[in-house]
Amino acid sequence: MPSEKFQYSINPATEETLASFEIDTDEQIQKALEKADRTFRDWRRESFSKRADLIKQAARYLRRDKDRFAGIMTAEMGKPIVESEAEVEKCAWNLDYYAEHAESHLKTETRDSNATESYVQYTPLGVVLAIMPWNYPLWQVFRFAAPALMAGNTAILKHASNVPQCALAIEEVFREAGLPEGCFQTVLVPGAGAQKIIENPVIAAVTITGSETAGSIVASNAGRMLKKTVMELGGSDPFIVLEDADLDLAVEAGVFARYQNTGQSCIAAKRFIVADSVFEQYQERFVAAVNALQTGDPMDRATRVGPLARPEFVDDLERQVRDSVSRGAKILTGGQSNPGKGYFFQPTVLTDVQPDMPAGCEEVFGPVAAMIRAKNMEDAIRIANRTPYGLGSSVWTTDTGLAKKLARDIEAGQVFVNGIVASDPRLPFGGVKQSGYGRELSEFGIREFVNIQTVWIGPKRQ
Repeated sequence: MPSEKFQYSINPATEETLASFEIDTDEQIQKALEKADRTFRDWRRESFSKRADLIKQAARYLRRDKDRFAGIMTAEMGKPIVESEAEVEKCAWNLDYYAEHAESHLKTETRDSNATESYVQYTPLGVVLAIMPWNYPLWQVFRFAAPALMAGNTAILKHASNVPQCALAIEEVFREAGLPEGCFQTVLVPGAGAQKIIENPVIAAVTITGSETAGSIVASNAGRMLKKTVMELGGSDPFIVLEDADLDLAVEAGVFARYQNTGQSCIAAKRFIVADSVFEQYQERFVAAVNALQTGDPMDRATRVGPLARPEFVDDLERQVRDSVSRGAKILTGGQSNPGKGYFFQPTVLTDVQPDMPAGCEEVFGPVAAMIRAKNMEDAIRIANRTPYGLGSSVWTTDTGLAKKLARDIEAGQVFVNGIVASDPRLPFGGVKQSGYGRELSEFGIREFVNIQTVWIGPKRQ
């Protein structure tokens, strides 16, 4: 029988228990926090070049052992192995990016004022707690850690309970790269244990990637303590296909955007809002492409759709599909879980979806695409914005001038034109509405966990 004193690593493709890890005690957590705080006092004073050397070493370590880290992800949460390998490479890229650009992003800025001299400088906040999800178990963490560490902060990771091997592997990367002990530490605690860590006076700020429910709880707890937070939460991203779109490209990209990571992505395309004049044609091609996807063993390099990460996610999808169908949606392909071992759900396409159906308004976190017919361009934007979320969006049209105008009307943190939504170290990433607040990546991301400090030197003499 499973024990509440352990976290378990379970292969979602086979349901095999791979390993178990004891949950950290309050005493162990307190020691980790104190160590992070002590390390911060020295780490904050290290030069950017010294930090960069170590962060680049972490990137080299990731690339050197890419196969091992990718294998851990695939075994522990079911990501197709080809995508796991790409995730490791992306983490290394992000580390290199901040090693190269952190100093310029945080460069002191001279400002005119009534002082002899005045300027703005960026100083680190302290120990940052990261509460991270299982779906991109390396990328989500390195996306936060690279800028936070390069800015001079130290980090505590509370990862999702179903990916303890990934959590410990990330700590290993920074340790083996030579970062000072206490710079980056993983603590193994259940979700309910995060509140006590947030309340600890050592923690200066909190970042979370997760559901809006989890984000609301974390924001409330941190808010009571007046601690800075960044929230990257759920999404129900629209994929808008206008009548002049390149349909071949939009179909190929749309299928990848929906079914990558087995559909378990906050920025996956979820609602396909297609102009009436091309709706039938697009839908037919889309379904044919979905039916061609290989599903099954995520270690098979040909597999494009693997298992869901946990059994309850299968139940959630079954409910959302069932309830949507009961309200008038139709199943074009898939629509149910697979029998036998593993947490598999068939790649599914629903049509005649309306905005008030679960498939049209909830975050559907799995391989289910919702086809929604739009009367015209204005109707497409109205449908796209009719959601509590505002993370990503994409628009498909050959008229890029029109797309630029439409982007200002779309309520989302990202608008991609003729491309799928993706995170990139060079571009800010984040959402609005119930998708959260704050930004990760680029110069905006590294400035989230610093003190933007004004220095005024006077008086000014004539």
